[in-house]
This record gives sequence, structure tokens and C-alpha cells, in this order.
Amino acid sequence: MAYFDLPLEKLLEYKPERHEEKDFDEFWKKTLEETSKYPLDPVFEEVDYHLDLVRVYDVTFSGFMGQRIKGWLLVPARNGRFPCVVTYIGYGGGRGFPYDWLLWSSAGYAHFVMDTRGQGSSWRKGDTPDVCEWVDPQYPGFMTRGILDPRTYYYRRVFTDAVRAVEAAASFPLVDPERIAVAGASQGGGIALAVSALSPLVKALICDVPFLCHFRRAVQIVDTMPYGEIVQYLKVHRDKVDVVFKTLSYFDGVNFAVRAKVPALFSVALMDTICPPSTVFAAYNHYAGPKEIRIYHYNNHEGGDSFQTLEHLKFLKRLFKEGERSA
Repeated sequence: MAYFDLPLEKLLEYKPERHEEKDFDEFWKKTLEETSKYPLDPVFEEVDYHLDLVRVYDVTFSGFMGQRIKGWLLVPARNGRFPCVVTYIGYGGGRGFPYDWLLWSSAGYAHFVMDTRGQGSSWRKGDTPDVCEWVDPQYPGFMTRGILDPRTYYYRRVFTDAVRAVEAAASFPLVDPERIAVAGASQGGGIALAVSALSPLVKALICDVPFLCHFRRAVQIVDTMPYGEIVQYLKVHRDKVDVVFKTLSYFDGVNFAVRAKVPALFSVALMDTICPPSTVFAAYNHYAGPKEIRIYHYNNHEGGDSFQTLEHLKFLKRLFKEGERSA
């Protein structure tokens, strides 16, 4: 794949006009308040996956409107109170098995992995259903599920689940609630970006090749999935263009970026045909907190891969591990 987006010198300064509704903050305030009426009720069941150096907990907690969400918590098998990384998963994937997630616990962190409701049948298994009540037609996938109203849109439930996942992680006795980071790539990066703006418990953000950013430009310059699901929907529902993009504005990472203040590490790949570079830079350049970005010039949606993993470790070590406190 050759370069197809703006040249790097333009990307570095690309800061498009944002489009958000006047009730954006009120919408999210009410959404989280409504869910907060349901007890979080986190259950941590220790399970044996034959990992001598890691304690594994099968987690269940109450997400959007009290609906039960699954996850994993991995904690180093030693005494201490650990900084925690809460991870969100890429599009179509589920929480899988604990031994899919050994990096952060090996590095001395607690690691909370949230299952994504309704997903987990494309490339890694999931265990959480998406409970919903709308009846509108959708294009196959998740991008247009409930898209005619922000109150019924799929990602309202996911983002709320994700905020509650941070709360569940913070409730665990071996987690230091003052050292919680949210992290993810692609869809996971978009979710983490939203949560960094919505949850006061978050102290750092890792956001790799984020999805769910600058929707209108994304659908105009790439025809790949999952953004292509929106295009296919609008090809049929020609009269719903304005309604769809109004709904999407409540979930756009660019609008969360201006509200997020915690230290952030982003990454972008300049040949990414899934999450185009300009959509990533739109969020990054609007991001309101301390920030840095790693640029991978010759990569598609895999981004920095293991090279970026090293950047993650160095970033959180600077923030959380230097001068580490013990329990």
C-alpha cells in the first residue's frame, strides 16, 4: 500500500473543525448517572490456568444499565499494590483466554481486560452478549447498530461498560487506584480515548491507531471495513445521512480528545487503510493533555506492533513505576 492520505507535514498540523451537539456533555453525564444507579457488584473469581507467576481472576461486573460484563484480571503472584492497565479490544475480538494477555502482569502491573459486548466471534472468542431493545435494521456488524439515535447506538453501551470496567479494576484490593491507565489499539484505542475523557479514575492513556475518530472523513477516503459498514448502510438509507452523522458525533474520538487531560501516548501508521492517518491526527492534534505520538511510516493497520509495545512499557514506567510505592 502506498501513501494515500495527507503528507506528513500536513498531518502534523491537521486540526479539522469539530462537529458536536450542544448537549454532548449532558448526554454523557446522564448516561453515566443512569448506569451508576445500578450496583457495580464486581465479582473476582480466582481461576487456575496453570500460570505459576500470575494470579488470574474471572471477572464479572455491571456495565450499561446493570447488564453483566465479563473480563479478566491478571495480577503478579507476589505481594504488593500494583499499577493497573485496563485494556479494550479491537473490533470483532473478545477476551479470549488469560494466557493471551501476559505482557502487563509480567512487567509488574495488574491487567484488566474487558470483554466487548456482542463481539468475540471474528478472531478471538468473547463471552458477553449485547442486550438491547431497538428493532431498527442494521448493516451486518456493529457500526450501524441502533445508529438512528445516540441513546440506542451500540457504542453508548460499550463506552459505558468501559467506564465501569475502570471502576471495577479500581475496586480490587491489589490495584492502586491512583495508577490506572487505559489502553487499546484500533477499536480498543477509540474506546480508551473516550474513557480517558469520561472517567476521573484514569491517569494515563495508550491509544494505538485508534478507530472511531473523525467518522465523516474516514468514510470518504477509505472503503475498508468497519468504516465501510456506515457507507453500505447509507447507500441504502439515503435519507438518513444527517441523522447518522449527528449520532456519530456523540461517539467521535475527536470530541473526546478535547476533553481528555491525562498524559497520552498515541501511535499512527501512515499506510493504514483501516484507520486513516488523518483521522488519528485529528484526534491527536485536538488532544488537550500532555501527549506524544509514534509514527510508523511504512505500516498498515498493524502499526508499530512489538516496536510500539516497547514504547508502552517505557511510557508507563516513567509515569507509574519510577519511585514505585509498595503496599
